[in-house]
Amino acid sequence: MPTKLSLLDLAPIAAGQTARDSFEASVTLARAAEAAGFERVWYAEHHNMATIASSATSVVIGYVAAHTSTIRLGAGGIMLPNHSPLVIAEQFGTLETLFPGRIDLGLGRAPGSDQLTARALRRDHTAADTFPQDVLELQGYLAGRSVIPGVQAVPRAEQPVPLYVLGSSLFGAQLAAKLGLPYAFASHFAPDALHEAVRVYRTTFEPSAQLAEPYVIAGVNVIAADSHDEAVAQKTSAYRARTRAFISRGSVGRNYTDAEIDAFLASPGGQQLAQMTRYTAVGTPDEVRDYLAEFAESSQADELITAHHAQSVQDRVRSIELTGAAMAATAAA
Repeated sequence: MPTKLSLLDLAPIAAGQTARDSFEASVTLARAAEAAGFERVWYAEHHNMATIASSATSVVIGYVAAHTSTIRLGAGGIMLPNHSPLVIAEQFGTLETLFPGRIDLGLGRAPGSDQLTARALRRDHTAADTFPQDVLELQGYLAGRSVIPGVQAVPRAEQPVPLYVLGSSLFGAQLAAKLGLPYAFASHFAPDALHEAVRVYRTTFEPSAQLAEPYVIAGVNVIAADSHDEAVAQKTSAYRARTRAFISRGSVGRNYTDAEIDAFLASPGGQQLAQMTRYTAVGTPDEVRDYLAEFAESSQADELITAHHAQSVQDRVRSIELTGAAMAATAAA
C-alpha cells in the first residue's frame, strides 16, 4: 500500500510579520495540502515562543477547518500534562462536532516549554508521571465511557476523536503499543531512537477498539523546489535562520552574520544541532520522492508527516505541491 503523506505546520511567525499573518499562512498551506492529496495537517502546542503561533492549538485547528473542506486536521500534539483530560475532551469533542470525521488528537507528555513557562502554565512537575492514566481518562470521555463516575465531556461527538501517541523515545512506543494506538515519532527533530522505537512498537503492539494493527507515522523535513540548486539555497537559508534563532536566545540585540552561523554549524556544537534535522529531503520532486520512499521503507512508516521549512509561504506551498504530485505519481504507477 502506498505511503500516506501528511503535513506538519509549525505555524512560524516570520520576522516583520504578525501572528495573524501566520494563521492566514496556515490556511494557505492547508488548502495546498488538501489540493495535493495530503491525508492530514497537524499543529503542535508550544508556549512562550515568539516565533510560533500555535500555542492555542485547538483554536488554530478550528480556524483552519472552517477554511478547508476535506483534509483532516489535528494536534501533533497536545501536551496532555499541561491540561486536564476533561478540558481537552471538551475542546476536541467540540471540534469533531463542528467538523465531523476531520479531527485528530495527537498526545505528548513533554511541557512544550521551558521550566519557567511550565510554572506559569500551573504545570505540576510530576504531571508527566500520570500521562498513561490521563490518556485513558481522556479516551473514556471521548468514547462516552468515563472512568470518573458522574463526569462526562460535553459536547461529545457521535464518533470518538482518534487518538495518536507522539514520542521521540521508547516510552511513547511502549505506551502506544500497550493501548493499541497509532504511534507518531518526531524524527523531524529528534531522530536518534526512530528505528528502535518503531521496532518496539510493532513487536509489542496489542490490538484495540480503535486500531487492529500497528500504524506508524514518521516525521521528516522537506524542501522541494523546481531545481536542485534552488532547493539547496532554500535549505541553507532556512537552517541558518533556525540556527540563528537557537543561538540568539538570551542575546538581545545580537545579530549573527551568515558567516558566523556557518562557522558555528561547522563546530562540534553546531554539528550536534544539525544532526537534529538529519532526516531532510532536499531537491527536485524526483529527488524528494526517492528520499521519502527510502525513508519510509527504512523507518517502516505507514505515513510520513512532512515539515516544509522554506522561509517564504510561497516556497512552502510550492514544496507541498511538488511533493504531493511526485508521491501521487509514484502511487499511481
